Amino acid sequence: MGAVLILTAGLAACLLVSDKKSSEEAITEIERNDYGGGGATYMLQATIDGKEQKDPLEIEVDEKQYTEEEMKEVLQDAVKELEPLILGRNRSLDDVREDLNLITEIPGKPISVSWEINRYDLMNIYGELNEKRIAQETEGALVNLKACLTYTKDESMQLLEEMSAKVYPPKLSGNAKNAAKVKQVIAEEEERSRKEDVLKLPGEVDGRKVELRSPDNLRGWYVLGLGPVFCLLLVSLQKQNEQKEKENKERQMMLDYPEIMNKLTLLIGAGMTVKKAWEKIVQDYERQKDSMGVRYAYEEMAVAYREMRSGLTETESYERFGRRCGLKAYRRLAGLLEQNLRKGTKGLTALLGIESRQAFEERRGAAKRRGEEAGTKLLAPMFLMLAMVLVIVIIPAFLSIQM
Repeated sequence: MGAVLILTAGLAACLLVSDKKSSEEAITEIERNDYGGGGATYMLQATIDGKEQKDPLEIEVDEKQYTEEEMKEVLQDAVKELEPLILGRNRSLDDVREDLNLITEIPGKPISVSWEINRYDLMNIYGELNEKRIAQETEGALVNLKACLTYTKDESMQLLEEMSAKVYPPKLSGNAKNAAKVKQVIAEEEERSRKEDVLKLPGEVDGRKVELRSPDNLRGWYVLGLGPVFCLLLVSLQKQNEQKEKENKERQMMLDYPEIMNKLTLLIGAGMTVKKAWEKIVQDYERQKDSMGVRYAYEEMAVAYREMRSGLTETESYERFGRRCGLKAYRRLAGLLEQNLRKGTKGLTALLGIESRQAFEERRGAAKRRGEEAGTKLLAPMFLMLAMVLVIVIIPAFLSIQM
């Protein structure tokens, strides 16, 4: 955080010094952008007879324009660049087998290009070839192209250039050539039989037997592959849910621990035995269960109480209770109760009181940690917002600096 503040303060100081220096110097001329660089807008503060005007002046400065002689030379140079630019992947206009790139402007120059074509059945205005139609031109076909080059700043300055392109069907390898022949025969039959109900596919082309089938469909393999992936996702989701449920359970049990310790301390201090106090807490929970909902720690106490009633010794019941809970605090409680049964109740109330106070302190510490974690999670969106503010403030400031 400190580094960010120092960085923004340094950038702000640089901008303030630069802006102050530029505002104190009188501007006597503005340099135009070079040809094709586009116009620019400047905000200037005017001072007339020593009195500074209230509102700044908005000055628009267009790019540098060519003279008539310069423009003629530029158009001539553009004509020389035109053919290499439109060839695309073809080697020359004498052997065109792939789409041309009929550009609409000369890169880096204020010159637009418009086209006229005499054979729109073979090529469209974008230079894309009609392969189906060209396939019928076995000896190739000549396409005349007219390019009109126009200076965008003065449309009266134009130059017309004519060129020709010899278009051929694409060169194909053996398999591709055979496939193209079959496709051509099918296309001819489709065009001939458009008034019929069905299209009959050829069984023989140029004396060669032809069998047409639907291509292999891989949907079954995709579904088969999705099965294990879906199972893995389900297992992963189940484990994630189990882990989340376990964490929620442990969190709830730790929240209830101070309350359970406090109840045990009060009841045993009032003269009840440990078993009677345990029974009292379980019975109170079962009466209030509908209103307070399921509490895992009390459920484990109820299980231990039923074990005692079924004949299991108190010592073993408390020990099993601590193992089922699994948390250090509950194992410590089970240890205290077991020690009480072995050595007597002397000092048990004091030990439970100490444990109760410690449990409340741990609960307070846990709540504080959760609050800190929540604050930490908010740092990411806060830094994101700070970055957005810096971008909004700094970028326009840099762009407004007059170099």
